[in-house]
Amino acid sequence: MDQSEDREGGPIRRPVKEVVSAFDREGGAPPWKTTHRPPTGPGPDSAGPIRRPVKELVSAFEGGVRQLLLQVGGLGASALDGNKDVDLVKISDEMNNKKQHQTETETLLIRLHLQDNYEQKLTPDEFLKISSLLKQDNNTSEKDLARTFLQKLMMLDYRARYIPVSEDSAEVSQTISEFDNGENEDSDIDAFCNTRDGIDQSKQNHIHPLDVQMAVFHCSDSFLKQNMITKLSQCQYALPLLVPDPVTMDIECPLWTFRKIKKTWKKTETKDNSEFVTMNSMPICKAETPMVSFFRLGSLSVSKSQLMNTLINDRHNTFFHRDCPGSTKSRHLFDGVAEITWYCPVGKPNDAFSDCVAFCNLHGDALMNETQRNILMQKCSVNVVLVPTLDKTHESFAMIAGLLKSPKPLICLIVDDSCDAVEKKKGKYKMGLKDKSLSDVSEKLKKIIRNILSGPHESFQLKTMAKVSGIRVDEDDELCQKGKSAAKKILNLVQGVDVSKIKDTFLPCQGKLWHDWCKINRDLYHLKGDRLEEEKCKKKRELEKKRENQCTVSCSEVMKSFTESLSSLPPTEREYFLKWTQILVNALATEDLSSILQNYHEKWSEVLLLKKKHDKSDQLKLKQTELEQISSKLQSATFGLEHIFREMGQIYEAHECLHKPTLNKPTDWSKYPELAADLMISGYPMELMDGDAGHVPLTWISSLLVEVIKKLGDRRIFVLSVLGAQSSGKSTMLNAMFGLQFAVSAGRCTRGAFMQLVQVSDEKKRDFQFDYVLVVDTAGLRALELEGNSTLHHDNELATFVVGVGNMTLINIFGENPAGMEDVLQIVVQAFMRMKKVQLSPSCVFVHQNVADVAAVEKNMDGKRRLQEKLDEMARLAAKEEVFEAESFNDVISFDVEEDVKYFAQLWEGSPPMAPPNPGYSESIQDLKSLILSKASQSVGVTLSEFKTKVQDLWNALMNENFVFSFKNTLEIAVYRKLEVQYGNWTWDLRSEMLTIENQLHNRIENGNHDQIELSYLYKEMSKKYEEVKTAMTFYFEDDKDKEILVQWRGQFEIKIREFHDEQMRRLKRKLDEVIQQKMACKKLDEKKTKFENELLQKSKELALKLKDKVNDEEELKHQFNCVWKDWVSELTKDMKPIEDIKLEEDQFKILHELGIEEKHIDESRASKSYEQISELGDYSGYVSFNRRQDHRHRQNQENEGEKKVLKKIQEMVEKTVMKTITNDHKKSLQHEDQTLIRNFIDDVKMVCLDLIKSKPVATRGYSPTFLQEVAKTVQDKVTEFDSQWRYALKKEFTVDLLLYVFDRVKPCLLESHKKFTMNNDARTYLESKKGEYYSVFRSFCKENSSAVVLGELICEKLKGSIVEAVCTKTAIDLAGEMRCSFPAFSENRLNLEKHVLKSLAEKEIFKDYITYIYQPRTHVESFIKNEVNKYIYIDHREKAQNILKKNLDEIKNQISRALFDATEEVKTQQGDLEMWLQKFSSSLTDVLAFSSIYLKNFTDVKDFDFMKKGIEERLLPVIEDIKKLSLDKMKEFREQPDQILIEQLCDCCWETCPFCTAVCTNTVKDHSPDKHSVPFHRPSGINGWHFKGTVELCVNFCTTNVASDCKFYPRHDSEELIPFKMYQTAGGKYETWLITADGSNLTYWKWFLCRFQEELEEHYQKKFQGRGKIPSDWRKYTKEAAIESLDEMYK
Repeated sequence: MDQSEDREGGPIRRPVKEVVSAFDREGGAPPWKTTHRPPTGPGPDSAGPIRRPVKELVSAFEGGVRQLLLQVGGLGASALDGNKDVDLVKISDEMNNKKQHQTETETLLIRLHLQDNYEQKLTPDEFLKISSLLKQDNNTSEKDLARTFLQKLMMLDYRARYIPVSEDSAEVSQTISEFDNGENEDSDIDAFCNTRDGIDQSKQNHIHPLDVQMAVFHCSDSFLKQNMITKLSQCQYALPLLVPDPVTMDIECPLWTFRKIKKTWKKTETKDNSEFVTMNSMPICKAETPMVSFFRLGSLSVSKSQLMNTLINDRHNTFFHRDCPGSTKSRHLFDGVAEITWYCPVGKPNDAFSDCVAFCNLHGDALMNETQRNILMQKCSVNVVLVPTLDKTHESFAMIAGLLKSPKPLICLIVDDSCDAVEKKKGKYKMGLKDKSLSDVSEKLKKIIRNILSGPHESFQLKTMAKVSGIRVDEDDELCQKGKSAAKKILNLVQGVDVSKIKDTFLPCQGKLWHDWCKINRDLYHLKGDRLEEEKCKKKRELEKKRENQCTVSCSEVMKSFTESLSSLPPTEREYFLKWTQILVNALATEDLSSILQNYHEKWSEVLLLKKKHDKSDQLKLKQTELEQISSKLQSATFGLEHIFREMGQIYEAHECLHKPTLNKPTDWSKYPELAADLMISGYPMELMDGDAGHVPLTWISSLLVEVIKKLGDRRIFVLSVLGAQSSGKSTMLNAMFGLQFAVSAGRCTRGAFMQLVQVSDEKKRDFQFDYVLVVDTAGLRALELEGNSTLHHDNELATFVVGVGNMTLINIFGENPAGMEDVLQIVVQAFMRMKKVQLSPSCVFVHQNVADVAAVEKNMDGKRRLQEKLDEMARLAAKEEVFEAESFNDVISFDVEEDVKYFAQLWEGSPPMAPPNPGYSESIQDLKSLILSKASQSVGVTLSEFKTKVQDLWNALMNENFVFSFKNTLEIAVYRKLEVQYGNWTWDLRSEMLTIENQLHNRIENGNHDQIELSYLYKEMSKKYEEVKTAMTFYFEDDKDKEILVQWRGQFEIKIREFHDEQMRRLKRKLDEVIQQKMACKKLDEKKTKFENELLQKSKELALKLKDKVNDEEELKHQFNCVWKDWVSELTKDMKPIEDIKLEEDQFKILHELGIEEKHIDESRASKSYEQISELGDYSGYVSFNRRQDHRHRQNQENEGEKKVLKKIQEMVEKTVMKTITNDHKKSLQHEDQTLIRNFIDDVKMVCLDLIKSKPVATRGYSPTFLQEVAKTVQDKVTEFDSQWRYALKKEFTVDLLLYVFDRVKPCLLESHKKFTMNNDARTYLESKKGEYYSVFRSFCKENSSAVVLGELICEKLKGSIVEAVCTKTAIDLAGEMRCSFPAFSENRLNLEKHVLKSLAEKEIFKDYITYIYQPRTHVESFIKNEVNKYIYIDHREKAQNILKKNLDEIKNQISRALFDATEEVKTQQGDLEMWLQKFSSSLTDVLAFSSIYLKNFTDVKDFDFMKKGIEERLLPVIEDIKKLSLDKMKEFREQPDQILIEQLCDCCWETCPFCTAVCTNTVKDHSPDKHSVPFHRPSGINGWHFKGTVELCVNFCTTNVASDCKFYPRHDSEELIPFKMYQTAGGKYETWLITADGSNLTYWKWFLCRFQEELEEHYQKKFQGRGKIPSDWRKYTKEAAIESLDEMYK
């Protein structure tokens, strides 16, 4: 085949200058390319990682000339060395020209600072980042010219072509010639007329604007080129069709860059004398249109481009011409470029052409650009040639002659001719331009072109350029072709399928199955009927079935092919693949959409016609039905890349929900979030809310964001969302502002909400506290697809969601007058009001688009005033609906009408589709962007994980009718829980320090060093630790990553810590005062202790002298000592009355008799022990007499009955028809409210009596029976008071059992206090405690030891008991601290403790323990703590506990050794006596041990203190070793107990219970007002005995289910009015202090419990789980293991 043949069939002569580039295409590469070309890299336009500057390419080019000439065209060596052939001369000239061109190219790129980007191409990512804003002044330097051009272009500012460049010198030359003061006038005239003045030869010319455009084009990768050309098209500029390579001069057709351009026009046709207008909308690459090509032959005095502009749009310079601003004579890169544009008519009479027409303009002399000229002439429908003359001698004549012979129409425009337009032969026109205005020429030219195109003519289709030979097409790039090939696989699968059925056929998961799932899921939050839990289970089964169906159909070939390509292709190929998929899919949808729209228009016209005729026949209904069907088809026909992404999400959600693998690869679906995360990071918008289903796919969105976090880290983002009416320009505004890709074309408006990440550039990060801006674009409010109430509900939901997720929301208003936007404004205001109520604080900016005069200050001020008034009005209206106090919009959100309202110019400068964007619009975009970034700089934004959580919280709350009641800020909850943990740490630090101080002061008091403790002294002792805790708090609140959330609680917790500190100080003072009082009460005994000790020493000494010969017989010594010890004690205490044990049972019996209670009742109760369980009974009916005061309530309200009584009777009749028949026995059963009332009364009486006994001075003054009498009197008075106010009467058995129950509860406290009193005041008890001590002294005397040795023995014996007490006390505190830090149940907050309590209950499965937990949660939790402490210390970690004890013992031993050393050294230094030694020794240990005094008169002969010190140390060793072996049980005998310490720490919290299910509030802070009570795990209220009124049917509903239903309840036993559960807080009292959020998922734990203990519960309450209270069968599948595991899920 002849290589000069065109692939389309025509010979094209190839000019000499093509020889070099032809070599590449026709048999190899020139040697400089072969030798030096680096390997192909990953980029679409790159040549690999090794880059060569333009100079090197030029040099290589010269080096290859000779070899090239030898190889090309059959030229041999002789041809080179022989005659100089003219072609060789031309080739040589071409080489020189090319060298010069390349040098100029390099110079241009250097001037524009693009020299590095010719090889390392610019990418879209560089221009999608948030960077410095464009300057609005005229101060752009050459180095910034290229980037300023791109930034302006991306913002749709067509003035990007007209960027003034800053001057380095003055604009007017100031050179002044010296004149001869008029002496030589001729010289002056000559000088003035000198044409060279003012020309600076060294100064470079300005860069031609189109050279800037083409330089950027050549330095961009293919994706940026595509974006750039798309934006140029939107700016109504002509686009490069044929582009010479700046280095090789090869011609390229950038077909790829046109692929995203879509044109819409209306074609006017005349049929049967009637005009018909047809709308067309399609990708421009596929459009078949006539093409008119313009050429210039030679140099002309007129502008071809200017003439073309008048044909297309005389108000806009579509083609750049010589008179445009910034134009220069020197034009480097733009010469030889062929540009194309399309005229798109609007179907009106004044259209220039009735159909779409392409216009092509070859820049430069067509004679010099042969390749481009030939291609255009071949492709065009009409050739328009501008020539200076038709003189046969002119160089252009030969070409004119050729065109006259061509069958294609020709229009020849002659510059130096003034002839009128004339058709010389068919299709051949000529017209002179001389003496004609541009408008006249334009009108005549339009007429000629219209005339030509009205007849048969060739059509041009852009995509056919790919088949033209002799040029390079960018789409032939290997990576582009691979991406296209992968995309075509998908298109081939859907080819031939009706576009309206593609989604149903190939993307089935997002269709009806998903929509049905969404509807059922919404129904879960609006349950109705009697059996709510059964209904919920049913709907959950339905949801699961829908997911199963989705899994079944989820393996379509389309999705398989798409996801395989997405995961396997390298980054650049993948990008091409996605672009091609988007292009091909959009093209496919566009074709059918146009057809469907046409059918819709025709059918709509038919319906209108029938309506005009008032036709009410079936035909009208039929046509309307057909119209609805077409409308539905129109919605189904929208098919784009976003739908494929949506399908990925639904496939993932379905499988993730069921954890089922796909049929192909088990883990295919699990990779989808990662694939989507890569796309989102690379700049693709991801669907946040499915607009078709009106639902947020939470599982998919959460997993997607998790993957984004994995890849980027948990970066901070600023969320910018936008709201406004449909088609008000929201997406266009965002795209222009940030260079985004949100869909904006007609018929493809945003549905739902999409999010796109925009990175903050490195240079701007210092100005912000976040790394990305997340832009959320939304569907318009008042969408036409929705009607009636669904519109309002959808809009409210969308507005609330979008406002909630955003840190800032743009409110987009179309037009100047807010009056027409009342409904939108009310929706927006209501959304902000909801955010205020749930403590979210977004900001807002209002944007008025399409404003005629944005510069009219007065008019805009009036507009702002009217907007403020309207917002205030809407705020008052919304406040009524939301039950919120607001008089103005500023009461809802911080809003400055001066700063936060922006006016936008109209988007188009004229009427679309030929109108360019308004430059004022771009300025408005820049101004708004500046305001947004200014406000954003003051925000910290949110982390990606926080955003994920917020999306979940908002959507879950929106599923409920009452958003505010239902909103649960999971992020805040998580932060608050962490704060609770810190609060526990801070309070523990204070408590442990307080325990240490208490221990020290206790020892001092026991040692007689203090007889009074001032509160100020305690504050001083605690001050250091308190300051440390306050510093730690400050650090936490100011430096924690969640400090913005924490700030709301800072003041509250600072107060709580201060109150805790103050309370601990007061409590410590009370305890120490009691110790001092006990010490004072023991004063009598203390006074005698010295006498006792002296006499005991003397008696021991005397006995030892008698038995010294038996010193080696230990048993005999013990026997003899024991024999005399009893006598000694009797002798010493003969004048003192012993303290007797108290006899509580006798006293109780006597007191009960005095109260008139019969003995038989007392005996029966004691025998049956019924009183022991009185607080945990399920049914108190046996204690109640129903015959008395049954009509008490009626008598009280008799005068107010009236109509209420009638209504009540009607209600009772209705209830009787619904309820089961109730037997007489059931009528005599107490209602749940009454049961709860009695149970609470019992607990209250118990607590009052315990406090009463604790207030009595039993430990200091001893026990008195009057204390019990007071308790009995209190109980009797309380019962009488309760009985008088209740509607039923309590039987006497209740009073007996309650008295015995209270006596039983106060008994331990009385016995413990009496034991203390006995120990401190009974001389016999005291002496018995000293027996071991004096046996040691006795034995030492027997051995005839010296006084020093005996004294040492005595000191060691006294120390032994003190050491044991000190070690045990310190070990108890340390063990409590150890468990507080390391034991999982105790180491965090109250919720964590509750979780472990429930786990423990489940593991043991003891029903009685559950009942205690349900009725007396604190009692059970205290019992749990005690059990866990005992298990930890005595079983699981006994060795660790023993080691702690040993460590403390070693510390005390060291302190004693140090005290011995210090005392001995001081006595030796000061030559002191024994008294000084003992005083120094005891004072050194005063904070550590309680060390009682020693009677020293018996040891006055002790002088050798070193000997005594040594003796004491030796005797202490066995004592220490004995203590090391001490049982840990010994701790139980002393003052501090680890379990009690932990109980005080962990149980000092909130114990309020849910008014429905009695679940305990899990707030760690006791008084946490104003925060309401809450618990994350409510339970079925039947567990607490709730039942349906008047029946025996226990309730199985969870509180969280009830508050989402339409059911009602009676808040109190005497209530006559039913309250909706959804409005439970309006019931007042306890109900309004609780926050119960509707929860779609209930805790598995309580479902398992209900099934496991059903029989026990029914027996306990004497009621049944039946009828409306029947347990759902689904609950019975849960195991104990699943129940326990659910606790961990709940705590996350």
